[in-house]
Amino acid sequence: MTSGKIVAALTAGLMTLGTLAPAAALEPLSQERYINDRLIAARIADRIRRECPTLDARMLYAYSQARALERYALDKGYTRQQVNAFLDDKAERKRIYAVADDYMARNGVKKGDPESYCRLGRQEIANRTVTGSLLVAK
Repeated sequence: MTSGKIVAALTAGLMTLGTLAPAAALEPLSQERYINDRLIAARIADRIRRECPTLDARMLYAYSQARALERYALDKGYTRQQVNAFLDDKAERKRIYAVADDYMARNGVKKGDPESYCRLGRQEIANRTVTGSLLVAK
């Protein structure tokens, strides 16, 4: 399964990290909340834009957020190898997708019901969430 355009934009930004000396006591990327929250939000936004005919992705903004996420990871001291290993890990991708799917289900999204995706997307936009910031009405 390939990542959606938004997830790809965010992960591409992370994958361009330069090699740094490892920082002491960095938590595993799978536990780094800021990065994980943004990847999950990107996955949710990607699913919404694919399923909802009235919403689309803000691709330029998503790309700028990928660059910001890249800066964040660099500032934290993660290396290119650590980031690449995390992003290439199929189990981690499944985990992120599962968290996104659970969030959508808890918020009324039903497979095969485009309006349920639209409703969540409009709610995310109205609530000014990270997910909502990645979406725009067509």
